[in-house]
Formats: sequence, C-alpha cells, structure tokens
Amino acid sequence: MKAEFINPFLESARHVIEQMVQIKPSTGQLSVKDIQFIDHYVWIQIGMTGQMSGNIVFGLSETVALKIISAMMGGFTITEIDEIGKSAISELGNMISGNASTMLYNQGVQVDITPPRVVHSSVFDSLASGRALAVPLIMDGIGELEIQVMIA
Repeated sequence: MKAEFINPFLESARHVIEQMVQIKPSTGQLSVKDIQFIDHYVWIQIGMTGQMSGNIVFGLSETVALKIISAMMGGFTITEIDEIGKSAISELGNMISGNASTMLYNQGVQVDITPPRVVHSSVFDSLASGRALAVPLIMDGIGELEIQVMIA
C-alpha cells in the first residue's frame, strides 16, 4: 500500500467538505490499521475498479453525519438519518470519490467508481478484512470523518 493512494481522496474531501459544509477540515495522522468498523457509525463504501481496485470507506459517527446532513440541507436541524439523510451523506461520498477519480485520471491512473453504499457496521463484518490506509479529517465544531483506503 502506498500513501499516495489516499492523497487524491484527502484533497477531494477537504475541497468538497469546504464547499458543502462551509468548514475547512484539517488532516489528522495517516496510519495503517486493521479494518475495524464501530457501532453507531455511518459507513459509506465506494468500490474502485481499473488500474486501482479496492474500496474507499468513509466513516463518521451518527452525530457527525447529522451535523453534515444539516449543513448540506441549508442549515435545517436534522435529528434522524432518514432516506433523504442517507441520500445526502451518500452523495457526499460520491462527490469526494468522483473528484478523486478525476485527479487520479489526470495523474495517469484510470479508475472507475461504484455507486456509494451507506451501511452499518454489522454489514461490513463480512465484507472487509485486512488493513487499510486511514486518515481522519477533523472538522472544528462538527467532528471527524475517517477515510479508509483498501487497495488490492
């Protein structure tokens, strides 16, 4: 696993979050870690095929997801993650991954992404094992969004 695989996703996530949530996130410490999905988190999984294959997973607590969804909905307070909320948070993952795949293409790496899937930790137990490059994005006043890159 190479650390440069995660850079387009970090750059894209910072840009998209700044546009959608009006907060400039900072980057936490990059690590290689065993994949571990935490209860009461929202997980957005996006598959990649092409010259890079694997999964990108965005993980955030339900509380952070509600704050991001509220910001995406024009500041209206959202208290539960319903179908519209799932759609909004899914689209956030889609925008980040779409921009990152364009950056990769511009670097000569051709990848295609799958539509995002919003799932809970119990579903991931059977889907993911192994290690991932992981880095948190820290959003003041909101919380963290962790990006995990699992490249085959």
